[in-house]
Amino acid sequence: MKYNDLSVNKNTRPSRKGRGISAGQGKTAGRGTKGQKARAGHNKMPRGFMGGQRAIMQAVPKLKGFKSYHPKAEIVYTDRLNDLKGKVDNFTLADKSLISSPYVKVKIITRGELTAKIELETQFASKSAIEAIKKAGGSFKKVAIVQRAKKAEK
Repeated sequence: MKYNDLSVNKNTRPSRKGRGISAGQGKTAGRGTKGQKARAGHNKMPRGFMGGQRAIMQAVPKLKGFKSYHPKAEIVYTDRLNDLKGKVDNFTLADKSLISSPYVKVKIITRGELTAKIELETQFASKSAIEAIKKAGGSFKKVAIVQRAKKAEK
């Protein structure tokens, strides 16, 4: 026998089930006797169906709560702003480690005394915090969340 003499066709014919006893898969055609899986259309059962018994997905306990895809604003208190000067924005607050990243929402809340004169540009501030900033001689401007710079396409 040579390599080019080899047959690439498969030697077995597809089995013909349910064609009589002599065919080898006659009568029940390998489905066993009776029951749901012996009937026609048993493949259309939903995934996880357990014969009318409570399905495993329903029996297993689920985790409580949910994950919010809208994260809450990080809070900065007015007394932490005393050692800042001039224009203060998300990048300034991130440099001073008052927030985790310059790309997060920031809300300013009143606590303690504010003596520094600053021009604050963040996303949110409480009414009392805005009053405290103006009382110290500064100003507040509401700005949109800073977006990350997109990478240039290749």
